[in-house]
Amino acid sequence: MNVHANLSGGALLVLNSGSSSVKFSVFRVDPEGREITPLFAGQLTGIGTDARLSAKTAAREPIADESWAERDTGSVPVLLPHLISWIERHLPQDLPLMAAGHRVVHGGANLHRPARITDDVLAELETLIPLAPLHQPQNVAAIKVLAESRGDLPQVACFDTAFHHAQPLNSTTYAIPRHLTEAGIRRYGFHGLSYEYVARQLLATHPDLVRGRVVVAHLGNGSSLCAIKDGTSIDTTMGFSVLEGVPMGTRSGGIDPGILIYLMRKFDMDVNDLERLLYHQSGLLGVSGVSNDMRVLLGSSDPHCAEAVDLFCLRVAKEVCTLACSMGGIDALVFTAGIGEHSAEVRAGVCAHLNWLGIDLDAARNADAEALISSDTSLPVHVIATDEEFMIARHTVDLLTTHNAACRGSVARIRGSTCGPDGERRNPDRQRDIEPRR
Repeated sequence: MNVHANLSGGALLVLNSGSSSVKFSVFRVDPEGREITPLFAGQLTGIGTDARLSAKTAAREPIADESWAERDTGSVPVLLPHLISWIERHLPQDLPLMAAGHRVVHGGANLHRPARITDDVLAELETLIPLAPLHQPQNVAAIKVLAESRGDLPQVACFDTAFHHAQPLNSTTYAIPRHLTEAGIRRYGFHGLSYEYVARQLLATHPDLVRGRVVVAHLGNGSSLCAIKDGTSIDTTMGFSVLEGVPMGTRSGGIDPGILIYLMRKFDMDVNDLERLLYHQSGLLGVSGVSNDMRVLLGSSDPHCAEAVDLFCLRVAKEVCTLACSMGGIDALVFTAGIGEHSAEVRAGVCAHLNWLGIDLDAARNADAEALISSDTSLPVHVIATDEEFMIARHTVDLLTTHNAACRGSVARIRGSTCGPDGERRNPDRQRDIEPRR
């Protein structure tokens, strides 16, 4: 089957499915599969309470803001076919929907590159649900619904864990009995699509840096950091689950495991209680007692809100140092994602703990969120807008287009290159720009 012919001049859908929301982006794919141009993007939120569809063009012009409450049964699988129909009605008449790419949180040990959805791949994804019980079921459900409603549509899964799969053993291994490690209890890491995109952008703008030692801080409602050396993930702060690492919006980040034993014994908490505590009641929300939204905390006069912000900044700074140790030094620091891109206060708060590393922010550059926010004499500190949707689109096209088959999953593509039919490296596709919705 020549999938390349089917993709020519078509539209590509990217889906990020959650328990109560679905985010989507739609791209135009040129006939050669080399350029990917954003058309529109949006999200279906409040599923189960008051579903609402909102969407904007790539130029940020609104094209939808409407209630879907009358269709809302509380189920993403029920609403997804309606969403696909809405998307197809808003495509140009000469641009049929040709493929779909999915963000899938966990690829486990076996799925470490984008994969076309088959029965075997879907079965593998279902076995990974216990490793990501809050995210994986929603990702799998969206794939199944699309397969049932649009069985003719090729689907590709892109994994948040894949970018980290080649990390050294001492970055992925826990100090637990070996038989548990062999059973799959190890550090996987997440936010890989975001880190991959940032590495791609660095290759385009600062190739000397991406070949060096870079710490990238993906700071949003879910936060992690990654050590990238020579374009490759060396270490990261999230581990077996998305709980490890820095405090997040409602997640605890790393805590002493002895606390969990104590809570079970002292307060008779069961696994559901602990899951609710660690995933939904902790982090910035838990410390502040007010909100998981960094903007609310920064605007509040409540001392507990200030405490939450200070704790977050200190923990992020500590992880920068830990990751620098994993690489034997640091040549640049990059902030990305919702908080990292938009909060000058948090960037300043983190970097205030890192002056001894030679980091010195330029206050005006930081306030304006310029691409380079450090002073001229400082170790470079950059702000780079992430775009996971573009990365998923790029991977999906590369996998489904036969002329790029020679470089599927290669380090060349991870660093931003594409390949011709013979596998020869070409110039990276620079096309992007739907503002990330974190």
